[in-house]
Amino acid sequence: MELSIDYSQIESIFEAAANQGRNQLYEYENYSLLEASGAESVPLTRLWTPGARLANSDIESFPGQKVVLKIVSPFIVHKTDVGGVGVVEKTPGKVRSGCRRMLDESVERYSTYLEGKPHRCPRRYRSLSGKVLRKAVSQDIHGVLICEYLPPDSMAFGNELLVSLRLTREFGMVITAGLGGTDTELYAASFRSGQAVVSASTELVSGDEFLALFQNTIAYNKLGGLTRGGKRLVSDFQLLECFSSFIAMGRRYSPQNPEAPYVIEELEINPFAFCDYQMVPLDGLCRFSQPKPLAPGRSLERIDCLLRPGSVAILGVSSSKVNFGRSILRNLLAAGYPAEKVRLVNPSAQEIDGAKCVPDLASLERVDLLVVAVAAEQVAGIIDQVVEGDKAQSVILIPGGLGETEDSKERAEQVVSKIQAAHARPGGGPVFLGGNCLGAISHPGKVDTFFVPESAAPKDRSQRKRNLALISQSGAFALVRMMKLVTGDPLYNITVGNQMDLTIGDFVNRLSKDDLVDVIGIYAEGFKDLDGLHLCRGIRKAVLSGKEVVIYKAGRTPEGKLATSGHTASVAGDYAVCVACLSQAGALVAQTFDEFDALMNLASVLHNKKVEGNQVAGVGSAGFEAVGLADYLEAQDSHLALARLSRATHENLNRLLKQNRLDGFVEAKNPLDLTPAANDKLHAQAIEVLAADTQVDSLVVSYDTMCPNTEDKPEPGGALGYRDSEGSFGNMLASLTARLDKPVVVFNDVGRVHDPLNAKLEQAGVPVFSNCGRAMASLSRYTAYRLHLAAINPDVA
Repeated sequence: MELSIDYSQIESIFEAAANQGRNQLYEYENYSLLEASGAESVPLTRLWTPGARLANSDIESFPGQKVVLKIVSPFIVHKTDVGGVGVVEKTPGKVRSGCRRMLDESVERYSTYLEGKPHRCPRRYRSLSGKVLRKAVSQDIHGVLICEYLPPDSMAFGNELLVSLRLTREFGMVITAGLGGTDTELYAASFRSGQAVVSASTELVSGDEFLALFQNTIAYNKLGGLTRGGKRLVSDFQLLECFSSFIAMGRRYSPQNPEAPYVIEELEINPFAFCDYQMVPLDGLCRFSQPKPLAPGRSLERIDCLLRPGSVAILGVSSSKVNFGRSILRNLLAAGYPAEKVRLVNPSAQEIDGAKCVPDLASLERVDLLVVAVAAEQVAGIIDQVVEGDKAQSVILIPGGLGETEDSKERAEQVVSKIQAAHARPGGGPVFLGGNCLGAISHPGKVDTFFVPESAAPKDRSQRKRNLALISQSGAFALVRMMKLVTGDPLYNITVGNQMDLTIGDFVNRLSKDDLVDVIGIYAEGFKDLDGLHLCRGIRKAVLSGKEVVIYKAGRTPEGKLATSGHTASVAGDYAVCVACLSQAGALVAQTFDEFDALMNLASVLHNKKVEGNQVAGVGSAGFEAVGLADYLEAQDSHLALARLSRATHENLNRLLKQNRLDGFVEAKNPLDLTPAANDKLHAQAIEVLAADTQVDSLVVSYDTMCPNTEDKPEPGGALGYRDSEGSFGNMLASLTARLDKPVVVFNDVGRVHDPLNAKLEQAGVPVFSNCGRAMASLSRYTAYRLHLAAINPDVA
């Protein structure tokens, strides 16, 4: 789409405001900005300032019988709340008295509002009260804006639209659109996520893509006349033009644009009303700032030196006790890293656990990876020595006490400053992982720098095939998760700690190019400035190369409650924006730890399976399981459907039932309830028949270890805790799930005595859910995700 945006005019508006010491536009300047952005219509306006004469001719020049009055102040954003908006008859006397009354009443109401809600008070007024506050508020009021009154085409619910740009710290510029008007925040709180408003990064979405997102909202259904008795108020082309213009402005006036003359902090129009098929802005705000220089970049290629180092040094290994450094050394050697390629910095020892020592950093030859496991107060000095002496390509900072508490923030700032100074040097200096991190495990690099002893956290050091990388901001989370994966320890297990240098986004961008990785799992508590956007770009690279990304974002809190301006931060708060941006980039966002575990296991096991639709078939041996399978078709923002079995499938199932003398009381249908009378072989044969049906996209199967006719039995007193046979259902099920090209998801709704049987199946690489509801919900979300990825990248579907 060809846009008509006069950037020079927009920048002259910003410049004029900046020259007056303002970083926020007055409302009439917002209309001028929108006009320059190509808006099809803006209302006629005239500014009245206190003490100025308001001529009759000025008033009579407005069309119609009414005008709208609005208070003009850079700080009074929610004008309706303080009597700052009114409609009056278009007569000179009514307009003049309305302007004067609004001027006086707005000062008193806004001051009272601020005194009652100090958390919403702009910084300018925070220390003021009483007459002093009222005087300050009065001095900031620029006047009253007289606006053309435009009666909307519809007064029904949902007839107004909010569109905004907002600069977020983590994801950069974000566009939001949805239900507008004074009840916008109520709509956002009352409707399910994505129904009232949608958001997206302007760097990652086009106008067409954002319109497609918006078309899933209630706002679009109302504006498009898709509800009962509704009429269309605006065309798709008008919405596309508006969204495309906002996205273009978001990209130009972004801190990511090194040529941006200004940065838009927030541009919100709430609402756009619709008059005779025109989008008319009725209220808006715009805050802007001067661009800031970008921090020096990191060399992501040096992440390879951390994950697959040719040489390693460790600082902080004790020769007399098992401290963190000694545990790291032992884990490194246990992972298969050759001792001759390890150097330890220790002033008193010649050799520890087979690795040679050097007395100090000055004596150390340059290594690919240096692991620092000393007290936090020593870190700044060590960084100086490492950088000045060019001692390492990459560094892992194990110590805590680097920014986790108020007392350690100054120390952390000093360390970050030194790291950034190193990156500004020729060559860029080493990259740093941590501080306060557990370390990293890399099976391809034979590296394990976790400081937790093997006795506390046994690892799977076998040569089994691995396809999953885990990146975690929490070391404990990384430890726990790696013991819950049915495919064994991750290929890479990276803990980023405080992200003083290398970030989650850095590792995802680097691993997006790793051919050994099929699935990337992420646990994030927070992002550095703009690293959310950096992460999203990495996610998109990963999924375009055929990978899957599952993420859990911690820190969900009530959003936007302390926002001091605009509705956007309230209706599309930080967590909502985070989920929207990550999902649009191509990640699957888990809502709980249990769901994260489930989706990670499904992604690692089912990555190479065909997922062509959401038609599911179920197999069980109890009536409640069959009912449950049908009851749990719906999940969060996704759903499955029961497959309609083909005639050939019905015939093959009936043949099997007859052969096993079950045709008299088992019906060949979906879900298939085989009853407890079915034996192991019949279970397996039924799965084969259903999987062969082209109408079936996936299967959900009960393990059924309580069936009388199964060979899989719990044996609490036995060495394994169970007994089976070569032809038992569990053993056949492991073979079937590996061989079939369709997803097969397993559940076993039984007591703890059956856990060893479930563990046996999981050791064979088959995740087992505790009930059919969890199995169905996980499969539903995973199926929807795979279909979404197929739409993003059809070449690897």
